[in-house]
Amino acid sequence: MLLEPLDLIVFIGYCCLIVGLGLYVSREKKGHVKDSKDYFLASKALPWWAVGASLIASNISAEQFIGMSGSGFALGLAIATYEWMAAATLLVVAIFFLPVYIKKGIYTMPGFLLDRYDARVRTTMAVFWLLLYVLVNLTSVLYLGALSLNTILDVPLTYGIIGLALFAMVYSIYGGLKAVAWTDVVQVFFLVAGGLATTYLALNIVGEGDPWQGLGLLRQEVPGHFSMILDKGEMMIPDGKGGTYDAYLDLPGLSVLVGGMWIVNLSYWGFNQYITQRALAAKDLNEAQLGVIFAGFLKLLMPLIVVIPGIAALVIVNKGGDSTFIQSMTDPVTGLIKSDRAYPTLLQLLPAGLKGLAFAALTAAIVSSLASMANSTSTIFTMDIYKQYVDKDASEVKQVRVGRIAAFVAFLVAALVAPALGTLDQAFQFIQEYTGFVSPGVFAIFFFGVFWKKTTSNAALTAAILTIPLSTVLKFGLPNLPFIDRMGVVFLVIAALIIAISLYEGKGKDHPNSIEVNKELFQTSMIFKIGAIVIASIIAALYIIFW
Repeated sequence: MLLEPLDLIVFIGYCCLIVGLGLYVSREKKGHVKDSKDYFLASKALPWWAVGASLIASNISAEQFIGMSGSGFALGLAIATYEWMAAATLLVVAIFFLPVYIKKGIYTMPGFLLDRYDARVRTTMAVFWLLLYVLVNLTSVLYLGALSLNTILDVPLTYGIIGLALFAMVYSIYGGLKAVAWTDVVQVFFLVAGGLATTYLALNIVGEGDPWQGLGLLRQEVPGHFSMILDKGEMMIPDGKGGTYDAYLDLPGLSVLVGGMWIVNLSYWGFNQYITQRALAAKDLNEAQLGVIFAGFLKLLMPLIVVIPGIAALVIVNKGGDSTFIQSMTDPVTGLIKSDRAYPTLLQLLPAGLKGLAFAALTAAIVSSLASMANSTSTIFTMDIYKQYVDKDASEVKQVRVGRIAAFVAFLVAALVAPALGTLDQAFQFIQEYTGFVSPGVFAIFFFGVFWKKTTSNAALTAAILTIPLSTVLKFGLPNLPFIDRMGVVFLVIAALIIAISLYEGKGKDHPNSIEVNKELFQTSMIFKIGAIVIASIIAALYIIFW
């Protein structure tokens, strides 16, 4: 047990606060029975700051704290591209996609596909998303969270997985999105404060008491880890099995700026249920867009919290560190230094009190994401599968009950699969790659569905069906093709098919369910415009500095 009494007090206090708040906000007024709008869309009453906080709490999880720190250890600041490009992507989503979603009053992303195409496209994508959320997202977050518990507290992996799943279930299954979103506001505070505390300590160790000096020493000690655009052969990184591979396969040069990275980010931030559900639950479009701006500013901050500590851990290891630090970084099974153990190892060095705060931050990130993913899984299953094919006339009360059961089953399946991820060196890259099997098709279906009136249902269905087979063929047929580039190639193939099928089938006519896009639909407030300009300017400056 590496947490001291003060740490335990801080951590237990955090746990009680989250569970208590979740149950408190889940209460309904006397005489009101929780309906599907309450459970799945938080009664459509979230203000901008709750939307933004929930977006970040849902997004930042063990895959960032553990996985992205591990990638920072392995390949450096280049991995921050995911965060900084995400901030830019959020602006695109807020301007061009949120107005369409909110105008249509949808509950789910598959629901939009039903409105734009037909039930076949809706069901196909609903099934894909359910499999992705449970077998990749929930599973990986549970595994990485349990890995941190194992490294910090020596809790067996299986017990850690069960404990985290139960913690997230306590309030999220009962309260739905309302409980998840409002607890996320508190979770973000712990996430940022605890994360900054860990970064400060890591830089303090490197700088021998001076964190600013430590930041400068990072660039001196590992200058290659501060290159944002990697060339082929520039950096070889551990593969988790004792060998190495080219980092270019993870982050292929300029493709991270002008290629497949946009597909990753737009698919995630624009068409991903457990992200867009927060914006759909906003009071109105303006609140949703301002919430996205708030989230964009927080995303700019994230590399300082989740990437810099990983680079600092590498410097500590390279300098020899102490035996305890090296031992903690070493995988007990393979005997190799394991990248994903960087962040949990750093947590052990924090002083009493701060260690509890940082551990609470990590747990907040894990639990909030688990709760969000499970809630969105239950939303899609209930609204797009159960209500569509099992009980079309299901009452509001029954829909809520089915949603709770679906969330429980999702947790159960993910907990059973999670231990299988133990052989990975960088779980973050695993998540990105296998999410990318679906991303090109998702992006194509939504992009053409919104902006090209001639896109037909059969064209969209073809895209949905082919995205995984095409990705699989390219993965094994061209193993040296970076997965980000692979997503770009798959998207181009699918886009060509959509255009060809739509023109042949529709004979040049607009689809009857096409969306009327006009300039008025994309109007934004002055506050939003100012925020967007500031975010875009900061991103440009960062890439100029670290090119």
